Amino acid sequence: MKKVLAFILTTMLLLSLAACGNGSTNKDGTDDGIVTIKWIQVGGGMPANYTAWKANLDAYLEEKIGVHLDMEIVSWGDWGNRRPIIVNTNEPYDILFTNMEAYAADVALGAFADITELVESSASALRDMIPESYWDACRVGNRIYAVPTYKDSSATQYFIWDKGIADAYGIAYQDFHTLTDLNDALYTIKEKENITPFILSADGLGALLTWYDSMGTGLRPLGVRYDDDSRSVVSVFEQPEVLRDLQLLHQWYMDGIINADAATLLEVPKYRFVMVAQGWSGAAETTWGPNMAKEVVAVQWGDTIVSNETVQGSMSCISAGSKHPEKALELLQLVNTDSYVRDALYYGLEGDNFDYIADGKVHRNNADWTMAGYTQGTFFNVTQTDDVDFNQWDEVRALNESASPSVLLGFAFDISPVSNEMANCKEVYARYIGEILTGTVEPISAVSDMLAELNAAGFQTILDEAQAQIDAHFKN
Repeated sequence: MKKVLAFILTTMLLLSLAACGNGSTNKDGTDDGIVTIKWIQVGGGMPANYTAWKANLDAYLEEKIGVHLDMEIVSWGDWGNRRPIIVNTNEPYDILFTNMEAYAADVALGAFADITELVESSASALRDMIPESYWDACRVGNRIYAVPTYKDSSATQYFIWDKGIADAYGIAYQDFHTLTDLNDALYTIKEKENITPFILSADGLGALLTWYDSMGTGLRPLGVRYDDDSRSVVSVFEQPEVLRDLQLLHQWYMDGIINADAATLLEVPKYRFVMVAQGWSGAAETTWGPNMAKEVVAVQWGDTIVSNETVQGSMSCISAGSKHPEKALELLQLVNTDSYVRDALYYGLEGDNFDYIADGKVHRNNADWTMAGYTQGTFFNVTQTDDVDFNQWDEVRALNESASPSVLLGFAFDISPVSNEMANCKEVYARYIGEILTGTVEPISAVSDMLAELNAAGFQTILDEAQAQIDAHFKN
């Protein structure tokens, strides 16, 4: 009996050891050495063909860097609620899309890994390909917590028009470079076409604040105009040109030029007669037009500028709780240096959403891909499509290189002395901004009410602290 028991125990031990040797889980929690990286982004929701896309890309990533990719694409309308939950509850993830609206505050919470040294040691190719000034724009307390997305990192705003309708009514859109210029055309289209010509969602027309640098705080009532050599910190919503545009939006809202549900609409429809978007003129042919299934034209609104905030328009942060920060950074490096990976994220599944054709270009088979290209990596290794005879990324580079720099470029506001005031003021701002930037409310009184609450929450303290830090920084 003892011999039988000994034999059984020995057999069980050998089977156990064999299972440990051949099973899927190693001591570091990976599957046969393959690390699964979870990446959360904002976009149009999960793609319908995600499973097939993942299987295809995972095979490539496994061979290249020993990684599988688990994507979560949060819809535009849900992002405002979903992102804070992810950060505040320490939900497990490896990479998270973020921008200037939340970046500094989330760094202060300890949400993101400090990658200052890691990017030098584990991702030197990534470090070298992105301009030094862009890395500097993402510094908080002189430390790096994000990989900036090297794309249209300057900001150029455009009016995008449905060319067919605009031409039919003789609208001289090429001459329109301010909101006021649009006025007569919008009323004409509303009357003649019986449509709502200027549709906004609850985010409102934030583009009218583009020319004020809010120092990466996400508190847009605070800012310095990009071309103000005195670097004066001001209450942005009290500035004459901002109030003028807000009053125009309100008139449009009252007259039905803007949709009645703007303040509560979570996502705009694909088609809009005219809209405002950041980008480059060539996107009219490569992106905006195809997305709306219309021929559209883009006319620039205001100057092209580069600031810490424009660079912070898209960043990828590694979770402070990630078990594999090196692999997460290695993946970001591959996305930014390998066109096959970049195309998969940008265009979708090869053979379904797109195909490579003989001349090395991409032919897009449909517009069903729901990931947002600007959230992922550089534009400069995305393969050119075959539907245009120009490389749109050349224009993006040129815009970046010719952009007017903000007078605050290189300055990082340390919000720690006013973190409580900042949190309180952002809560106030969030309650007002949807109605103000959609024209839903009369702006003079609404802005006055908002500022009264902001001041009670410590807004002036923030302005004073920002001004003191700016003065000290540029004095040196």
